[in-house]
Amino acid sequence: MALHNMDPKRCPMPSQDPNVRNKNFEEVALGYTPEMAINEAKRCLDCKNKPCQSGCPVGIDIPAFIGKVAEEDFEGAYQVLSASSALPAVCGRVCPQETQCEGKCVRGIKGESVGIGRLERFVADWHREHNNTAPTVPEPNGHKVAIIGAGPSGLTAAGDLAKLGYKVTVYEALHLAGGVLVYGIPEFRLPKAIVQQEIDGLKAMGVDIETNMVIGKVLTIDELMEDYGYEAVYIASGAGLPRFMGIPGESLKGVYSANEYLTRVNLMKAYQPGSKTPIQKSHSVAVVGGGNVAMDAARSAKRMGAENVYIVYRRGMDELPARKEEVEHAEEEGIIFKLLTNPVQILGDENGCVKGMECVEMELGEPDESGRRRPVEKANSNFVLDVDTMIMSIGTSPNPLIRSTTPGLETNRHGCIVTNGDDGLTSREGVYAGGDAVTGAATVILAMGAGKHAAKAIDNYIRNK
Repeated sequence: MALHNMDPKRCPMPSQDPNVRNKNFEEVALGYTPEMAINEAKRCLDCKNKPCQSGCPVGIDIPAFIGKVAEEDFEGAYQVLSASSALPAVCGRVCPQETQCEGKCVRGIKGESVGIGRLERFVADWHREHNNTAPTVPEPNGHKVAIIGAGPSGLTAAGDLAKLGYKVTVYEALHLAGGVLVYGIPEFRLPKAIVQQEIDGLKAMGVDIETNMVIGKVLTIDELMEDYGYEAVYIASGAGLPRFMGIPGESLKGVYSANEYLTRVNLMKAYQPGSKTPIQKSHSVAVVGGGNVAMDAARSAKRMGAENVYIVYRRGMDELPARKEEVEHAEEEGIIFKLLTNPVQILGDENGCVKGMECVEMELGEPDESGRRRPVEKANSNFVLDVDTMIMSIGTSPNPLIRSTTPGLETNRHGCIVTNGDDGLTSREGVYAGGDAVTGAATVILAMGAGKHAAKAIDNYIRNK
């Protein structure tokens, strides 16, 4: 590797001004220039034991790809990335690197870790802009695999199986492939053209994607295996069923799940004039929850023209589960954090529309089983927050459709599919599952990791059969 850059701080990422970006849906972070990327890559110490790689759910050889960047071999860097990751342009943008690869970076002990995610994004974007070579279509091996769900887990499994010569068909319930990448994550964090390009690459390798195919309604898993001749099925249907709090007023007009709100904005482009899926024009919006999805919903509401947007969360700033970067971006964009606050009812007007939210103040008590301090209600602390829209972002669970139409498929009390853990094998022979359908709502990269493990297990299963 070239001479090391011993600057304790990483190269800053250029981004749009907060007061400009909170009124548009263009990407917030603008990406490194080649000079910035080379300079940041030279901060890598090329550690022999590669602690960063152990923190990556898909096992990218991180020092090798960064070494190529330092040598100005950007295409070589992309080849290292794409050997392990099916979606590097996506991961470079939405992966929680700070708790994974960057969290294990040696440079982070006495300074800031190497900007691994920023370099991954740079390399993937460089490849997309400079390389038009069509992917190699592997020699068919004569075997067929069906995948349910065209989200990150399903797409990863599809790519890995296609490389091995399998005829892969992905069945997607929505009219567009991409799963949470297209309906959940906003354009300003992940431009949809990038997702589409990754999907087009899979199609060029021979992967068939059938949209508007709701498995459990149009076809069952038994029919896929018995009538359509698929030798294995991978269930990667995600966790798209939103949860609500069960408080009075949740059926009022102006109450959304974060899933519905973000789907209208992202997939149906509600922010464009003349959209067929409008969202009511809000003045004040409360988003209940503190994860990345809550940040996405709040920042989208601000861009949709709301004057006041509140994050209502029952714990404090230190307990927020969202990525630090997302919280900082939200604060910069004018999102108001109402912490140690919990809703108790939603108030409606005579037309059945939201006109306010009654809340109570909370304080943190003893830690619960998750290790976080349990929020406890303060007596006589009720107050009303003046809002006309409320977005619930308190988690999701898997849709019951697949489990209710697949005899013998074991699930747990949360509705998640039970697998043997290592390779995603379910209680049904030849049926594998992974991603949020198994874990409940988690990260894109963990879903991709599950897709990789399942593809390997399916290949072993079919070859040994």
